[in-house]
Amino acid sequence: MKTIPFWLLIFAFVAFTAGSASGQADATQQQIDQINGKIQDLIDAQAAQGKRLAALEKSISDLQDKLNQPAANNSASADDLKKLTEKVQEIDRNRQEDNKKILDTLEKLGKGGTVSTTSHKPPVVSTENPTPAASGPQKGYYYEVKNGDTLSAIAKAYSAELKIKLTAEQIQAANPGLNPKNLVVGKKVFIPDPSAK
Repeated sequence: MKTIPFWLLIFAFVAFTAGSASGQADATQQQIDQINGKIQDLIDAQAAQGKRLAALEKSISDLQDKLNQPAANNSASADDLKKLTEKVQEIDRNRQEDNKKILDTLEKLGKGGTVSTTSHKPPVVSTENPTPAASGPQKGYYYEVKNGDTLSAIAKAYSAELKIKLTAEQIQAANPGLNPKNLVVGKKVFIPDPSAK
């Protein structure tokens, strides 16, 4: 009976250990990539919110300058300023809530937790797509982008709501020119219905 040399057993053990460590490293890298993507989405949403707030502050400043002009016939009324102030306060409250969500999300990510990327159900409105993608389906839905939305979150919400398989790539293909890293709040995005042929 032949015996297996001791060095051959050691070599097999080292090869097995290296293979499992490589698999763990790949899984860890995938998790890190996912976390980095979520963090980037949050940073982009916060930057967009900051831009909108800066634009509103400029509008208020411009209106105040017009109001201070003595003989201006087209200046804003006190009611207009009150409405604008209410809007700015609402946006500031939303910004504070977004900042809290971002901090909570970063804290969860730091602790290794998982984070839900959507907190609302999409409105489902059937419509024909007037300019569908060349290879996409003709029927679908329009969705108005909300603060903090990502294409993957929208696809996930529609998939759950309509019980269909929908991906962010399908939404991107149905909306040529749409920048998935900079979704504009209030813009309508066409959501294709893959089940409609």
